[in-house]
Amino acid sequence: MPTAYITAPPGAAGDLAELLVEERLAACVNRFPCTSVYRWEGDVVRDEEVVLLAKTTDEAWAELVARVEDEHPYDVPCVERFEESDTSKPFEAWRDAEVE
Repeated sequence: MPTAYITAPPGAAGDLAELLVEERLAACVNRFPCTSVYRWEGDVVRDEEVVLLAKTTDEAWAELVARVEDEHPYDVPCVERFEESDTSKPFEAWRDAEVE
């Protein structure tokens, strides 16, 4: 089952995390502050961001990505998929029950 790695500005991250859980696209979203350094339109940029780790299912993946793209303030939001090859069975059952 996948985990979505999403970065967002601090002012939008909380709302985005809550939206994904409220709409049952993610069972849980963890938030971590970070400093990102990246190239954008030819310049090297340093921004304070928040990393969101959204626990989801294969079935909800496409809708989660579409929802992030619709609600995210960036023109090109970072949404990457991490596959979990080993997940505890109780956690997997809980996550699957919480995502529709």
